[in-house]
Amino acid sequence: MQRYLVVAALLGEDSWVVPALQITEPWRSTCMCSMSYLVFSAARRVAQGAGCTGRHWLSPGSAGWPHVQSAGKKDSLKLPALNEEELEEQFVRGSGPGGQATNKTSNCVVLKHIPSGIVVKCHQTRSVEMNRKRAREILQEKLDVFSKGEESEVIKKRKEAEWRKQEKRRRAKENLEKKKLF
Repeated sequence: MQRYLVVAALLGEDSWVVPALQITEPWRSTCMCSMSYLVFSAARRVAQGAGCTGRHWLSPGSAGWPHVQSAGKKDSLKLPALNEEELEEQFVRGSGPGGQATNKTSNCVVLKHIPSGIVVKCHQTRSVEMNRKRAREILQEKLDVFSKGEESEVIKKRKEAEWRKQEKRRRAKENLEKKKLF
């Protein structure tokens, strides 16, 4: 006797449904333990069939479904928006390690903000689109520092990170002093 079973799992905010599985073992509706074992083993077989192993076999991303992140970044800065009319964009040939693939493709982005004269050159990836995006992010940060000076979001974040680092060192030093006393 063959039955089909649809397995659904709810993990945090993400949920997914595994396609129907053919179960060759007899259906044991009398014992709830057996049913939960069937669901568990069926989900594991599907996950392993999708190439998932280890302790993360039952997660939505591991079975090939895209992971959806929440809107916005945790540490996003409030930077001024760029006006595309004030930008001058050029694509030039890259340089550096990578040989012919790097030297013959024009995927290096040179972005100039006309009112301030700030120029940003970005050749971090092989993708033109990624370099364009990253160049705009760098230009936004530079414009923030240029316009606000010491009050810019970027400088504040750097100072805060440096303060945390110094505080961590100070606490570690205090703990080491306490340990030496014993």
